[in-house]
Amino acid sequence: MNIASKDFNLLYLFHVLYQERNATLAAQRMALSQPALSHKLNKLRHQFGDPLFVRAPRGLTPTPRAHELAPQVERLVVSLEGFYERCEGQDFLARPARLHLYSTDYVEQTLLPRLLPVLRSQAPNLTLVTHNTRGQLPREALEKGTCDLAVAGFYTDLPDTFHQQRLLSESLVVLASRSHPGLDQGLDLDTFLASDHLLTTLTGDLDGLVDRALRSQGKQRRVVAGLSSFIAPARLLRGTDLLLTCLRSLAVEASARDDDLVIYPLPLALPVIEVMQIWHERTHADPLRRWFRQQLWTVAQQSAVSTGNNS
Repeated sequence: MNIASKDFNLLYLFHVLYQERNATLAAQRMALSQPALSHKLNKLRHQFGDPLFVRAPRGLTPTPRAHELAPQVERLVVSLEGFYERCEGQDFLARPARLHLYSTDYVEQTLLPRLLPVLRSQAPNLTLVTHNTRGQLPREALEKGTCDLAVAGFYTDLPDTFHQQRLLSESLVVLASRSHPGLDQGLDLDTFLASDHLLTTLTGDLDGLVDRALRSQGKQRRVVAGLSSFIAPARLLRGTDLLLTCLRSLAVEASARDDDLVIYPLPLALPVIEVMQIWHERTHADPLRRWFRQQLWTVAQQSAVSTGNNS
């Protein structure tokens, strides 16, 4: 095999087309005209002896051969990108860039107050954009590159092409108003079950960890409202007889802000919540995104110390 006859730029074209599945978006991303992209695509097809990408109602669909080649091409492109980044030195922090973080308002309140000053100081041309993860792993966005990092405590069954790292271990506690009429003697399970509850639901499902644990014991609580926020429910407790089971860091923040709120141990045995950061293999070696993940991990450890969570 004589590699001198091969055009390595075509591998990058393959990489972009496989991610975008759309010729127009791929041309924009590569700063090519449509005729230029079509010309390169024809050369790519000839080089591999396969159509690779065929027209579909919503863009392009990879052929079986393209799916077979994709993991190998991605590894090659990532390796070459890393090589050139290392050759160019450590000035990646000075370049204009935009990172997309899929998370929740819990992450925004817990980690961003410490993270943003670091970003502004060390990467002044970086813009961070957060998106609501809506209770689900943003798999397609991670695969396409429109999501750089996803952070939450409820991601499961990750594909092999995804990486993960634990940021925090959060325990669950109960938050209540000081004026709650049934808590003079503390909070036991009977009092917990006799009270009305708020909960956070990002999907509209009111059957949470607490409810499943209670059901395993043949018990049930009454949920009067499910809110699509981790922050808002604590603001509804003042002067009420409602209870909120929430992450400890949220309870600490809420009680520090409002002296009417009191934290109680959850009278139910539940495992801790593991808050993870998730990223795709395509960004694993990128120096800016690797640096960003490290900064997020660092501020998570600081947050764990300040709120008493064991990370």
